[in-house]
Amino acid sequence: MAIPAIQTIGITKRYGSKNVVDGVSLTIDQGEIFSILGPNGAGKTTLLRMLSTQLPMDGGTASIFNYDVSEQPEQVRRIIGMTGQFTTIDNDLTAMENMEIIGRLNGLSRKQALSRADELLEQFSLTNVKAKELSAFSGGMRRRLDLASSLMTHPRLIILDEPTTGLDPITRNEMWNTIRQLVNEGSTVLLTTQYLEEADQLADHIAIIRNGKVMAQGTPDDLKNLIGDTHLEIRYDNKHQMRDAQRIISGHLPSTHISRSSESDTLILNMKESTDMLDLLNHLHNLNLTPDEFSTSKPSLDDVFVRIVSQDTGKADKAIGK
Repeated sequence: MAIPAIQTIGITKRYGSKNVVDGVSLTIDQGEIFSILGPNGAGKTTLLRMLSTQLPMDGGTASIFNYDVSEQPEQVRRIIGMTGQFTTIDNDLTAMENMEIIGRLNGLSRKQALSRADELLEQFSLTNVKAKELSAFSGGMRRRLDLASSLMTHPRLIILDEPTTGLDPITRNEMWNTIRQLVNEGSTVLLTTQYLEEADQLADHIAIIRNGKVMAQGTPDDLKNLIGDTHLEIRYDNKHQMRDAQRIISGHLPSTHISRSSESDTLILNMKESTDMLDLLNHLHNLNLTPDEFSTSKPSLDDVFVRIVSQDTGKADKAIGK
């Protein structure tokens, strides 16, 4: 069996009396994209900084490809690349000069650094601007260059802290394709993101943290299944019919949560069983309250995130084997 790319057991980081990261245990397999989600201040960036050897741990253990993060930091740094929330490259230098410096700092000869820089600048569609200073770069170009610079030494693990923050949708999609390509070429990716759609699109597994603790983890589908509810949306053109339907539904299925869309005359019901939906629609039809339109949808990762970070998640943790 292949060793994990990352293995953490109860790692902790304290600032004063507060545990910013509080006993986090994760296993991340080689060749996957693993996403960490959480509200602002949940401890995501602190966790990444500990794994990348930038911060010491106050408790627990962590290993990256079997190298102990605390005991073997130099070996760990040689096999990881990291892109933070903000670019760390020099605005007064050209793209090529930035890449060369980063390569030299990572032990490459000048010839090796220039060759690798040329390769990466072409891969990230930046060859035509390699002689320009970064002050002339757009936000998307800077993020692509920042990611390219983290790949100078062919890292086995790529750590990305909100890599697409501030990018327009087109550039964000380009970054998604680049991240997928890196995994196809054999890298493992650990990322945090503020875009839940990004985690849903990219991640093989997700951990949601709150107040420094892992509240739930699993595949995107695992997490969506924790909620289990299906949204049934019922629309009426006639407001009186909608009012009557809401009254009937409340009596027929008293435990069902009902809300009204603020944008249209639509009732939104959270329902667990498809048989309940069919029974309800038949019941409304028999009362001459057949909806003008209805649709169903599964929970989104947004629904899961809101539920987990705002409510007691003991049942959710048990459901996924935490």
